[in-house]
Amino acid sequence: MNKSLLELLVCPVCRGPVHPEDEDSRLVCPACRVAYPVREDIPVMLPEEAKPWEPKEHQAQ
Repeated sequence: MNKSLLELLVCPVCRGPVHPEDEDSRLVCPACRVAYPVREDIPVMLPEEAKPWEPKEHQAQ
């Protein structure tokens, strides 16, 4: 994903920063604990498309 685009994107709910997860298939908002999908290199930043997200260190427990 384009790095300059990532710098402009924010979570549509809390307006906080988002960051790509490991394989760039989704963008994560740690504050809201949701992940937004990336389809064909296009972020889908719609609240209704967001899925619950847990940090990896919490998933292992």
